[in-house]
Amino acid sequence: MQVPAILTSLTLALSLVFSGAACSQSKSDPAGDATILDMAQAFKKGDRKRLTALLPQVRGHILEPWAAYWEQRLRLDEMTALDMQVFDNRFPNTYQEDRLRNDWLLLLGQRRDWATFADEYSRYRMADDREVRCYALTIEQIEQGANSGPVLAEEVRKNWYAQRELDDGCTQAASQLFAAKKLTPLDIWRKARLAMEASRPRVAGRAVEIISPESLPLLNALNDSPTKFLLGKVTALSTARREVVLLALVKMATSDPDNAAALLDSKWSSQLNAEERNWVWGVIGKQSASRLSASAVDYYAHVTDNADLTDDMLAWRVRSALRVGRWKEVASAVSAMGKDAQADPAWVYWKARALQAQVISDLDRVEPKRLFESIAGVRGFYEQLALEELGQKVTVPPRPLPITPEEKEAARANIGLQRGLAAIQLGLRSEGNREWNYSTNLHERGGMGDRELLAAADLACQREVWDRCINTSERTRTVMDFDQRFPTPYRDTVVQRSRAINLDPAYVYGLIRQESRFIMDARSGVGASGLMQVMPATARWTAKKIGLPGFTPDQLADRETNITIGTGYLKLVLDDFSGSMPMAAAAYNAGPGRPRVWRNGPVLEAAIWAENVPFTETRDYVKKVLSNTTNYAALLTGQPQSLKTRLGQVGPLDANAVELIKDLP
Repeated sequence: MQVPAILTSLTLALSLVFSGAACSQSKSDPAGDATILDMAQAFKKGDRKRLTALLPQVRGHILEPWAAYWEQRLRLDEMTALDMQVFDNRFPNTYQEDRLRNDWLLLLGQRRDWATFADEYSRYRMADDREVRCYALTIEQIEQGANSGPVLAEEVRKNWYAQRELDDGCTQAASQLFAAKKLTPLDIWRKARLAMEASRPRVAGRAVEIISPESLPLLNALNDSPTKFLLGKVTALSTARREVVLLALVKMATSDPDNAAALLDSKWSSQLNAEERNWVWGVIGKQSASRLSASAVDYYAHVTDNADLTDDMLAWRVRSALRVGRWKEVASAVSAMGKDAQADPAWVYWKARALQAQVISDLDRVEPKRLFESIAGVRGFYEQLALEELGQKVTVPPRPLPITPEEKEAARANIGLQRGLAAIQLGLRSEGNREWNYSTNLHERGGMGDRELLAAADLACQREVWDRCINTSERTRTVMDFDQRFPTPYRDTVVQRSRAINLDPAYVYGLIRQESRFIMDARSGVGASGLMQVMPATARWTAKKIGLPGFTPDQLADRETNITIGTGYLKLVLDDFSGSMPMAAAAYNAGPGRPRVWRNGPVLEAAIWAENVPFTETRDYVKKVLSNTTNYAALLTGQPQSLKTRLGQVGPLDANAVELIKDLP
């Protein structure tokens, strides 16, 4: 139904009455703060009536845009273009306006309301939602028809492959492009393979439905029992049947790579084409390598063309080759990766090391040096290692020019930053972080340069919102302020406690920075809390070990107690692993039992060991903690530092070593 022009004008006029007050900040508004918190709870409960009733009470509150967003979000199904326009006029250029538009665009895409979608998409600034982008690409395909080119198809394929969960937008775009012969059958089957390996059977089924709906019963059968399916009778296989067999082998490989390899080799290899065989061997190799099995390199040896493997399979091929010193395989696997993966400092570094290991003449030294120079610096783990390969140490970079009063005032006047800090102060940390990130990230496409980022980071530092301080400062490109990137809150407590138990304060700071970003009230999904993210059971055990009487887990909220317990546990873990910082960091993150298993096998330089840690989170954690530690040491001592010295080597426990602390949690 068309809305009368006079009603539209009246609605817009009324919205403007409130727009002037919508972003103003009250100096002190306890009643408004309490109402905002009440509304946040109502939103979580889906209580639309309460939100609507409370909304008038927060007019003019700095967080009113959040309150209005919550209220409108629960009415999304009824939303019209006029509602979006009214919200836009009340809260123009805000995160909440763009977030609401993102939500509505998803709904418009699901409804296939392409005309309204196209109109709203032109005003969408966030541009970070893959599903929304896929809907937009669907419209482009509709408009271009047979004239759409490979660039559009490649963007759809990239977004679709990146979506782990079942989504409508990218699946719709892929289905449409396949029908238009812009995506190939192999493109669709590969999505099914990726989904099957990720244990996403519904996602795999949706891909199979696009390419071969008649194969869905076979897919259901293999999901019930891949072993039974693969042991069935072999007949002449159609393309679709071969792909379903491949999916069964992939599913089996995720839980039992050795049996999958045996079945592939003895029964199915001759039935598959070269690309299909390579893919399955790549999955088997990856699954075996992630279990640190010595068989991984042999499985990968069956691959006849690295180009048939994904970047993830190739990454694990590099890792397995590093464990056994096969440098030629390291170089060839990295060279087969996609352009973006090859630019990752990890693979730049290991390719350079691989080429360096094969040097015969002086001419052979040119490329490794060039690669090291392309990433060398203090920004991260591999950048620091590359710096040391060039004969340099890690030092504190020159400080940028001081932030001017004008730059500080511009940051303070930024309403998005104000709202972000206000939300965090009120305890709405998720909302505050999103608001802050939007206000800084968005400008990367139009305005906020290094000086503005430094000023925004300084604002967060001054308010002791350390995670926003660090994350914002980390994004500067041409300058680095280490005092922002590596702050040292609670310095007296951390340094005194660390030195009292013979623990390197830089290591403690490196770990806290990664654990909590110095957020005292941080709490993980599994119950770890405080600066050092200690679990209650671990805290009780540690308190007994270090002789802290009368301890109760609620004391973890106390800063000094948290540091005392956290450093005490870290020291016990470090001693248990004979002073190995990489293994102690892995134990702190994943529990001590796992690195005790991961250390078995050949004696490795710790950088290779860390790169082979099976858990993605722990692998990233170990590298970041050690990189942080090296930078903190440079800051705290004022002396050049070596990451390599801190890494050392990792191997099986020496037979003559002191018995492990068996009850170490």
